[in-house]
This record gives sequence, structure tokens and C-alpha cells, in this order.
Amino acid sequence: MLQYSIRRLLYIIPVLLGVCFIVFVLYNFVADDPAITLLGKHATVKQAAELRKELGLDKSYFLQYVDIVRSAFTFDFGRSWSSQQKISEILSNKAGASLSLTIPAFIISMILGISLSLIVSFFRGKAIDNSIRVICIGMMSISYLVYIIIFQYFFAFEWGLFEISGYESGFPAFIPYVALPILITVVTSLGPDIRFFRTIMLDEIYQDYVRTARAKGLSERVILFKHVLRNALVPIITYIVIQLPFLILGALLLESFFDIPGLGGELLRAINSNDFPVIKAFTIMSAIAYMLFSLLTDILYALADPRIKLQ
Repeated sequence: MLQYSIRRLLYIIPVLLGVCFIVFVLYNFVADDPAITLLGKHATVKQAAELRKELGLDKSYFLQYVDIVRSAFTFDFGRSWSSQQKISEILSNKAGASLSLTIPAFIISMILGISLSLIVSFFRGKAIDNSIRVICIGMMSISYLVYIIIFQYFFAFEWGLFEISGYESGFPAFIPYVALPILITVVTSLGPDIRFFRTIMLDEIYQDYVRTARAKGLSERVILFKHVLRNALVPIITYIVIQLPFLILGALLLESFFDIPGLGGELLRAINSNDFPVIKAFTIMSAIAYMLFSLLTDILYALADPRIKLQ
């Protein structure tokens, strides 16, 4: 497993070079001229040339690509074009607010999703199973934005059960401000989570080993919670771990509506202001996180199922 992990970590290098190249191409050949975007359409040619030199855009394409690669491997992404703040400071300052929202929401969603899927699998074909499936489809049919508006209006504005917006750093001061966004995330996640986990559970229920367990006289509860759940861990791990990199980016809509100073809101600001260094940092960090969590997924496969060998 150690040799496999080292080899996979080395694979990150060419993939990261490819990501840097894509970022370079999109920014230099697809996006608008940042000098004109930052100065406005009435900027003179001289002003635009001076700004390009200040931002390092007057360098050759090769040197600009080298700068992107260097930043990816050193994690030194320079400064924001709009705020002149170091991007490493932006990431460290904003990460706490985002993670205080996304991590609790993710954990609660996964626990509820797996638990309810086990229940509906246990009562498959019965009224409770059919009712929960109908509710899940109905929940998935409603826009995420509708949930935010309705919950914010009724739970926060009308009934005053939660803070309507804002954020305070430090535990437990941030809890009242992230409680409603967490509730919205959990509610919107239950529909797809339950349907996905239920499908996995039912696929396992009809396997031969389940029929053998029933023939041995094991109860349906023991079969479901001890055997089916364990054998369904591989797709469950895939579903869970593949979502972890996106927790780092925060919840863009929720942070915007609830005025939470997290990474999602910072990314939105960077996109609106064409702040390329910040966008570049988010893109590269997301790619690295995705590759690392992909490696973690394979390792967890081997731990969950001894039959899987990493080669």
C-alpha cells in the first residue's frame, strides 16, 4: 500500500502540470484582457500597457506558464489583484468560516442519509418506503435557491428562530449563524442521498450471500445492518469521499445569501472582478484536493474490503 501511495502521489505531478496548462490557456486565450477589465473600457493604451507590466502580463507565454507551475508547487499564489492581499492569507482567513458550515452539514447529511436508507431498505415495498421515496423526489424537484429564500424568510425573518445573516468567528459564537445554512444543506441533500444509498442497499440485498444468510436463520435486521451495510461500503466510500474536495470551496450560494465570509463568497468576488490570481489559486487547490482524496478513496477501499488489492 505504501508503494502504491507513493506512485499515486508521483502521478499528481504530470496531472498538475496539465491543470496549470489548462488554466494558462483559458486565461490567456479565452478570457478578456485583464488590464482592460480592471481599468475599464475607457483606459488608454499606455495605462493598459503599464498595468500589464505591473501584473507580469508582458512576459512571454512560456514564462507566464512557468509562474503558474511554480505557484502550484510552492503554494505561493502571490497577491490578489483587487485587494492586494496575499492569497495565502485570504485562504487561511476564509477557510474557517466555510468549513464551520460545510463540515457539520456534510456529516449530518451522511449520517441521516445512510440511516434513513437502511430504514427504507428494511421496509422495502411497504408504505414507509414508498412515502419516503415520493418525498425525496419532491424535495429534489425544488430549486436549491427556493429552499434558501423560504427558509431564510420564515425561519429567520418571520419566526426569528435563527440569525438571518452575518457571522462571528470562534466556537461557539459561529453556531447561531451557520445553523440555518446547515439545516438547508441537510434538507436539500437528503433526497439524492437517500435515493442513492437505498439503491446500493437494495443491490446488495438481492445478492447470493443474503439468501444464504436467510437460509441460516439470521434475522432481516442482522442481515441488513451487519452484512449488507458492510458490503455496500465501497460505493458509499466513493460517494462520500468524492464530495470532500468541494467542502473546501465552501457553499457559494449559502455564503452569499447569509453573508458568511467564506471561500465561496471570495471565489464569487474574484470571478466578478476578474481576479485571476485568486481564481488560479482556487482552481489549483481544488485539483490537488481532488487527486489526494481520490488516493484516499482507493486506500479506504482496501481497508473496507480485504479482497481489494492495491497494485
